[in-house]
Amino acid sequence: MEKDINRDETAEFIFGIHAVMEILNSDDASQRVNKVFLQKELHSEQLSRIFKAAKGNKLVIQEVPKNKLDNLTDNGNHQGVVTSISAYEYAQLEDIYELASKKNEDLFVLVLDSIEDPHNLGSILRTADAVGVHGIIIPKHRATGLTSVVAKTSTGAIEHVPVVRATNLVNTIKKLKEEKNMWFFGTDMNGEDFTNWNAKGNVGLVIGNEGKGISPVVKKQMDQMLTIPMVGHVQSLNASVAAGVLMYQGFNSRRK
Repeated sequence: MEKDINRDETAEFIFGIHAVMEILNSDDASQRVNKVFLQKELHSEQLSRIFKAAKGNKLVIQEVPKNKLDNLTDNGNHQGVVTSISAYEYAQLEDIYELASKKNEDLFVLVLDSIEDPHNLGSILRTADAVGVHGIIIPKHRATGLTSVVAKTSTGAIEHVPVVRATNLVNTIKKLKEEKNMWFFGTDMNGEDFTNWNAKGNVGLVIGNEGKGISPVVKKQMDQMLTIPMVGHVQSLNASVAAGVLMYQGFNSRRK
């Protein structure tokens, strides 16, 4: 039994009440969730709902001491519940096309050029879901993927926003331009004021790496660069904050 809940590097763990409930309510919960771990002698209405949802999906439920949950989550804020799941499956570009088509909307896609912090990716996913982004594209190498930390930070948004993992971002951007006549907008200190950005039509927003920004080869594919004016002493924003500001500008202009 002890071996069964030791941390496995090949496993993915989702933890926290909201994130766990989101995956238990997903259509494929019975296929993706391997086991639900609940903290012994911890009771609440929310944990009771999680227990009932797990039972409804005929999932294995195991009560364990708090220190076991701490171990599974690297001392994360698990709130008394952890699930072991199958690795997240990445989407295809066609999945993004289909989602936009179902909503009868022009494409709104986010491209992340080598975001390395899983907390940033999780936060970006959460905002992307809020503003109706149809999909996110990340590079296969030198970037964080869909991990349990990303899932936890996204508070369930990971279940609703398709994420495509591209071998080559430049080729993927070129493909989107050819197939969907998309316009791509990047971020740069010398770009156009983002408040003037009109994101109507099929558009892609590119956010660069936390330290290096957008790579030169990707920047060459941009149709226009945008900048976020700042008057403070620190002339840069966290990647997820910058992405949020720009996504909401895109959202507002598309609504109009």
